[in-house]
Amino acid sequence: MTAEPNGEPLLELVRVMDRLRSPGGCPWDAKQTHRSLVEYLVEECYETVEAIELDDQAALREELGDVLLQVVFHSRIAQESVTEPFSIDDVAAGLVTKLVERHPHVFGDESATTAEHVEARWQQMKAAQKGRTSVTDGIPNALPALVLAQKLLRRAANGAVTVDVASPEARVAAAWALDSLSGESQGGESHGDEALGDLLLAIVDLATQRNLDPEASLRAAIRAHRTRILDWES
Repeated sequence: MTAEPNGEPLLELVRVMDRLRSPGGCPWDAKQTHRSLVEYLVEECYETVEAIELDDQAALREELGDVLLQVVFHSRIAQESVTEPFSIDDVAAGLVTKLVERHPHVFGDESATTAEHVEARWQQMKAAQKGRTSVTDGIPNALPALVLAQKLLRRAANGAVTVDVASPEARVAAAWALDSLSGESQGGESHGDEALGDLLLAIVDLATQRNLDPEASLRAAIRAHRTRILDWES
């Protein structure tokens, strides 16, 4: 068992970052900007995901620290903004406010019986607070195509959008291929995840052999589906 966190190491991290960024500190840290740090932020997030997928607790602890460094670093840079300065305190305070407001079943008098209910309610409050008019609003197009597709489809499902995802032929082919690969082990255990991975990898391999770009193709399909959703909503 680890000791209960008291926040002091977080404060020390803020002080260390301030020292690195201040005059007399580190020249490299002093010259960084929000834009110059983007590649490191993305890299650290992917390394954190990898640690989770590998169930590597030691690596996860380290990678979470690297992600936290990016948050503190960007916040320290933001303090120097002439037009819209903010600090790590502002970041944390805004997060606390958001968590309290979007958990009325914990901090208010509402109730929530399932995780799905909580997620749907979160999206409703988020859309209202940000003035969103479509379930597609706020989904970053820069996400990897598979992640982008999953987020768009999940948003549409939570918003009760009833639009066909693909052509009937494509849906039938995908269902047949996945069902034929999944099967069941002798103990009755499904191999759905493994089969899905094999199917996706095989599709990418086949597309590459035929000089097709699977990433670009999926993005094009996502754009078309986003348009269908917008048409349905209007």
